[in-house]
Amino acid sequence: MCGFIGIAGLSGRQIAPEVYEALIALQHRGQDASGILSFDGKFHLRKANGMVRDVFSPEDMARLRGNVAIGHNRYPTVGSGSDEDSQPFYLNFPTGVGMAHNGNLTNFLDLKDRLFPAENICLQSSCDVEAILYAFAQGLQQTDVAAPMSSRFAYAVEHTFLRAKGAYSVVGVLAPGILFAFRDPFGIKPCIVGRRVSAAGTEWAVASESVALDVLGFERVRDLHNGEAFFVAPGEEPVFLRVAEQVHRPCIFELVYFARPDSFLDKISVYKTRRRFGEALAEQWREAGAPRPDAIIPIPDSSRDAALAMAQVLDIPYCEGFIKNRYVGRTFIMPSQEARTSAIRRKMNPIPLEFQGRDVLLVDDSIVRGNTSRKLVEQARAAGARKVYFASTSPPLTSPCPYGIDMATRSDFVARGKTVEQVRQEIGADYLMYLDIARMVHAAQVGNPEIDGFCTGCFTGRYPTPEAQEHLDAIESERLAAHA
Repeated sequence: MCGFIGIAGLSGRQIAPEVYEALIALQHRGQDASGILSFDGKFHLRKANGMVRDVFSPEDMARLRGNVAIGHNRYPTVGSGSDEDSQPFYLNFPTGVGMAHNGNLTNFLDLKDRLFPAENICLQSSCDVEAILYAFAQGLQQTDVAAPMSSRFAYAVEHTFLRAKGAYSVVGVLAPGILFAFRDPFGIKPCIVGRRVSAAGTEWAVASESVALDVLGFERVRDLHNGEAFFVAPGEEPVFLRVAEQVHRPCIFELVYFARPDSFLDKISVYKTRRRFGEALAEQWREAGAPRPDAIIPIPDSSRDAALAMAQVLDIPYCEGFIKNRYVGRTFIMPSQEARTSAIRRKMNPIPLEFQGRDVLLVDDSIVRGNTSRKLVEQARAAGARKVYFASTSPPLTSPCPYGIDMATRSDFVARGKTVEQVRQEIGADYLMYLDIARMVHAAQVGNPEIDGFCTGCFTGRYPTPEAQEHLDAIESERLAAHA
């Protein structure tokens, strides 16, 4: 799960500073590396490991000239995590094109180790957007340069879909100064188009979350459909092309955890969906005759909306019992288990007054490895809680994600192969409840009834794309070998 932004500004504008601001708004999607690629007749690139505020100096921003630019925040899922893997990437030959993405290729290893070498293409990184970039450039090169851009672009995207399998949304720049984007045939990863109108003219942008558009004053126009592509030259009207189409299966974990609550994805309000998760969980709690706590306490930040809704439905006081150190970052997206474990200890600090002598219900968005949940239960008891109950606003996570969430080995999941009672014992809670998957999916669909299903592979082990399991097996074997 990465964050990206692309902007086609009016002639004479310097867009990189606005891309920087958007990347700050998307920092929650990736904290490992950041980069900006601008175009003013030639490409200008700055990218490196680190948070947005640490990567770009005033000198860098002055050098990133041009009225078209793209930016990226990296969340690593494969590869070494080196500077070479940070995005965006670009080519000057055989055609000028730059690119960044959010997602994962399920056939990346096959492309890198077998298919591309057979064509004398040598990938220089472990980042799968490089493979997407070469596939797109190949397709564009195979077209007639005298043909309309719409037909050339559609062919290049179709060629990319045929070669690059998996789940991804892409933003890019073509050397004439064209901003483009496309979304995989299943629409698993989000991609939102925005427009900003002023007296000087109209500017266009595309982002992996609508909040990046909001902070820059862009109006959210619409999400790209699954298998749809978009391109626009500054000062012109955009072109939308439906290139391929499968069943639309957006990632439900975006709504559960990754996206900011002030974002809309596929017309669905993340904030309202999380409230519906909480309401559904409250009804389930009541129907099960679960213990009645003295207070409901959220695990900041992504479970706040659900916990508040749950408290309102059950008529139980809502309390802020944990203070989050905002300078630690999101432990889930940290690149190693050691980093996650160390960060958990520094991330949350309890307010003892909210725990002393009380039965408390801790509400979190999910339980993945169990490290955070176990530590929070321990902290609640140490702060004086009599009983500590735990509720997750999503079902048990049991299966790896092949599409860009760093859960690629089965052993990552505390719930895999265990009953709810066994997980309860593992995290040390007095009572544990997960939201049923049917209730979760229904709560998400209420936001957009046109979506008849989501990718729920991390909960069910069933994936939209046919080659997903083979990809997961390859990654798991690679990681196990590295730690042998």
